[in-house]
Amino acid sequence: MTDQQKHVLNPKKWVDNYADYLFNYTISRLNDHDLAKDLVQETFLSALKAMKNFKGQASERTWLVSILKRKIIDQYRKSNSKEGQAEVRMSFYKTGENKGKWIEEKAPSNWGNFGEKDIENEELKKTLNQCINGLPEKQRIVFLLKTVKNYETEEISNELQLSASNIWVIIHRARLKLRECMENNWFKN
Repeated sequence: MTDQQKHVLNPKKWVDNYADYLFNYTISRLNDHDLAKDLVQETFLSALKAMKNFKGQASERTWLVSILKRKIIDQYRKSNSKEGQAEVRMSFYKTGENKGKWIEEKAPSNWGNFGEKDIENEELKKTLNQCINGLPEKQRIVFLLKTVKNYETEEISNELQLSASNIWVIIHRARLKLRECMENNWFKN
């Protein structure tokens, strides 16, 4: 690529040209409007600080998206770390009287195994297994290795040739699909 073909940065137009695109990109991955706005703002600030490192090999938008991707990955890591759990807000219901977000540490704990409800527990187990089996193959495998078999992320990474950040994205997507499946097949019954 010659110097004449290099891309240039124009930070004065970033908000007008890219804010909506970056917001939509983020909201499709995090499903939290306030957090998406914050991450887009952080992306612009980080980009301003890193302007001297821009080599012009990628377009302005591509460069901003790559910064935003790192912010989203950091958010996934934070939400999956012990330190970040107190700050993470979870959305259990999107509509109805229970709509809203809960701080994860105050979310309902495990339901436990009630001896008098063995039949209900078996039905729940069957529905959960059907939902897990309905996941796309890669999501199912990664989810089972991480959450059921308790493999370390590094072990999964080596076994499946996936990056750690990719593993967390896959697990996040699997959890969203499992939640939707359980809501449709268990909680609505």
